[in-house]
Amino acid sequence: MTNIIVAFSKQEDAKSIKNILMRGGFQVVAVCTSGAQALNSMEDLNGGIIVSGYRFEDMLYQSICDYMPRGFEMLLVASPNRFGGEMPRNIMSLPMPLKVCDLVNTVEMMCQDQIRKKRKARQQPARRSDEDTQVITKAKELLMDRNGMTEAEAHRYIQKCSMDNGTNMVETAQMVISLNI
Repeated sequence: MTNIIVAFSKQEDAKSIKNILMRGGFQVVAVCTSGAQALNSMEDLNGGIIVSGYRFEDMLYQSICDYMPRGFEMLLVASPNRFGGEMPRNIMSLPMPLKVCDLVNTVEMMCQDQIRKKRKARQQPARRSDEDTQVITKAKELLMDRNGMTEAEAHRYIQKCSMDNGTNMVETAQMVISLNI
């Protein structure tokens, strides 16, 4: 579930936005009335969405956006004449007066986008360090020299042994090196 922070300068506006989102099935983790409170709430979380007004007593929405931790996106709720030109990449906006269905649908879209990004990041294979790559390369060279394998065959052999033994390729390559010395 995506963490949602609601930040508006007026407490009653923040509570009504929170209630709308909670009725829409979203988890609101914090309600803030200042930019500093919003930034402090974001520090403890690992990404999410901040639904924000334009102005706070201590800063504007742009300052919050500038200091926002990675993994957060902002939904700015303000009248269209407040923000001109292009919005930064991690800010979406909804015009005032606000329609409930627009708010719920926009937050739902932003949540789905964050879930998709996290899933995509998880599916990318982990990068090997230079040391690990060198160990695997050395093991392949040993297999190629002693057993007359091609590089592809040596790689496949290490890969298959690692799967059969339930170890990663680096551990298997270290075993090949230790057995051949």
